[in-house]
Amino acid sequence: MGKNRKVRVRFAPSPTGPLHIGGVRTALYNYLFARQHNGEFVFRIEDTDSHRFVPGAEEYIIESFRWLGIKFDEGVSFGGEHGPYRQSERRKIYKEFVDKLLDAGKAYIAFDTPEELEAKREEIKNFQYDSSTRGMMRNSLTLSKEETDSLIADGKQYVVRFKVKPGEDIHVNDLIRGDVVIKSDILDDKVLYKSADELPTYHLANIVDDHLMEITHVIRGEEWLPSAPLHVLLYRAFGWEDSMPEFAHLPLLLKPDGKGKLSKRDGDRLGFPVFPLEWTDPKTGETSNGFREQGYFPEAVINFLALLGWNPGTEQEMFTLDELVEQFDIAKCSKSGARFDYQKGIWFNHEYMLKKSNEEIANLFAPVVVGNGIDEPMERIVKVVSMMKDRVSFVKELWPLCSFFFVPPTEYDEKTVKKRWKSDSPQVMSELADLLAGLDDFSIDGQEKAVMAWIEENDYKLGDVMNAFRLALVGIGKGPGMFDISAFLGKAETLRRLNRAITAIKVKE
Repeated sequence: MGKNRKVRVRFAPSPTGPLHIGGVRTALYNYLFARQHNGEFVFRIEDTDSHRFVPGAEEYIIESFRWLGIKFDEGVSFGGEHGPYRQSERRKIYKEFVDKLLDAGKAYIAFDTPEELEAKREEIKNFQYDSSTRGMMRNSLTLSKEETDSLIADGKQYVVRFKVKPGEDIHVNDLIRGDVVIKSDILDDKVLYKSADELPTYHLANIVDDHLMEITHVIRGEEWLPSAPLHVLLYRAFGWEDSMPEFAHLPLLLKPDGKGKLSKRDGDRLGFPVFPLEWTDPKTGETSNGFREQGYFPEAVINFLALLGWNPGTEQEMFTLDELVEQFDIAKCSKSGARFDYQKGIWFNHEYMLKKSNEEIANLFAPVVVGNGIDEPMERIVKVVSMMKDRVSFVKELWPLCSFFFVPPTEYDEKTVKKRWKSDSPQVMSELADLLAGLDDFSIDGQEKAVMAWIEENDYKLGDVMNAFRLALVGIGKGPGMFDISAFLGKAETLRRLNRAITAIKVKE
């Protein structure tokens, strides 16, 4: 890479469906690298394969990054001076560079039909279209110029293949893996362009775009490492060695269990999302879960993904986006795959739940309360959140745990009744109700002081009294401190629930 160039990186997804979480991590690492070096982050859409285009996918990708807080500096929908940023809108540009390679004798036209290629694969074991076999095939190297021109004039479909020289060592300088050396003999003469749709393949479009958009670093998934040597050769073929980007190939995201890379099936099997947002397939109507819809905070997803394949070398686990920008080091990325520990993702969400203010969580929880037909002032919802948020990992888990604050129990948990409601409980709870009814100070401290004195005076067992009290107010043996609950409910509601439980709970002898 030429010195003193402004750092420019890109994320270039194909609009073929929802954005996989592995793609989100790749984009995140590009973003962190760009911000760290005061560089620029480009968003490009690689849509040269028109057969795989899926309506809505591009908008989905953009919305995913908007939710996550990952911002682009230029590209599709963001503008910029290096457009257009959709490859389907750059046909003329690619054709110009295809012609340059053909004119320089670094590429050639091939007319082989799919049937002819299949026949050759049957004939030659491990057939590869390269320097040892291209002389047997129908291409502009074995046909005369007149024959080639005639076939093109007749509308015969063709592809343009790159002419790979055998016997060369190709060096890929990788920021994570070091000097990767590949023998050119193992490369085939890759197709760069297809006349059928007048579009280039990924390989040519990628190189031309990266060069013209002045990309200095290509940070992408490990699955693209095999194509890196070809990309180096293409840069050389165009005479662009001085502007060749530096490469970094990120480790794969692996299944939480077993071998292999993370897939949607793993998420379906184990019950976690692999897409940032919910996605409905326009063809099948099948809906896939998203991190957003599952209740994850975007900050938690970012924090979780950042540590999948990169380690700061310290014990720190909680990072803001700004802290990640400051500490991220591409060289500290792992060479081996990173196991997708989705339970750790849940842990991160819980930690962010604790970090957020009670007011912020209450604002997210309030629509759930309203949706259950409850009309409560926001300050009371904030109070409930303050008592309960440390018990959950997601806002959606709050209602089942704390609905009793808003709705009195209509039935009582059988196991708790059997264990906690003694034969004398109705009598003791009646006495407690009388005591509470006479209190002027119904605060937590006021109740606690009076009730503890009464228990001691009557020689009651503290556990028996408080467990029966909890069952009467909550309907089950769970929840925060009892006086926190009764103080929140207030005297009238507490007495209502106590008196109902006294008559409603029947002890089975």
